[in-house]
Amino acid sequence: MTGQRMATRAAACATAVVLAVTGGTAAQAVDDIESLPAEQIADRSRDALLDVRSLHLRARGDLGENRSPMTVDLRLDRSGNCAGDVDLGKDKGSVEIVKRGDAVWLKPDSAFWENQVPVGGSAFESVLAGRYMKGSASDSRLRPVVEACDLDTFLELVSDNADNSDTAAGTFTKGRATSVDGVRTVPVTRTLDGQKLTAYVDTGGTHYPVRITVKGDGADAAVDFSGFDKPVPTATPSADETVDVSAVLGRAPAQS
Repeated sequence: MTGQRMATRAAACATAVVLAVTGGTAAQAVDDIESLPAEQIADRSRDALLDVRSLHLRARGDLGENRSPMTVDLRLDRSGNCAGDVDLGKDKGSVEIVKRGDAVWLKPDSAFWENQVPVGGSAFESVLAGRYMKGSASDSRLRPVVEACDLDTFLELVSDNADNSDTAAGTFTKGRATSVDGVRTVPVTRTLDGQKLTAYVDTGGTHYPVRITVKGDGADAAVDFSGFDKPVPTATPSADETVDVSAVLGRAPAQS
């Protein structure tokens, strides 16, 4: 099913924004983060992000390169649990996602079936009748969703980028403190491939990046982070709300 890759694509968009502003060297311990150089502030935010056990990630907008604007809204943790949805934008459809342990539930809407699965989509929608598809995390057809739901995968990309940072990617600059959703932040910015990327770093407590934006060269997107170390909701769809994924796709599960 073509749309199975949408969660990975959306998460990759969010990751791409984060990677561009979280490289650098280890920061020195200074209490007043606003007095630090911009690169050290970026380092602090990266290190804080790498320590989280769970978070709420919301990415929205257009990263350019002929990508359609979309929104991904996921709560996820290092155990691979997640809950949220992906909206492909422009009435192209959306999908609710729940993953708990080894079980995965997906609930595409009507627009998704119409636009993402033009051949056979209406038949799939009829079988589901408003219910969730349920499958195993080991089902290779669901692997893109499973990978998008794993916070460890996301953080490994951030860590790998820090270990292989491109010193030619441009220096960081620091802006004036500003408020983001009621949180006092200090923005740090760098320019990469014609795009301006800014991380808004919490100035109090743990210095998490609470928002990262990318603008320029056709891109206009933002990634918000919140709910640090708060558990992913444990509620899962009931049995009468689900249909086995093989009944929808019409073949036996493919094992990894």
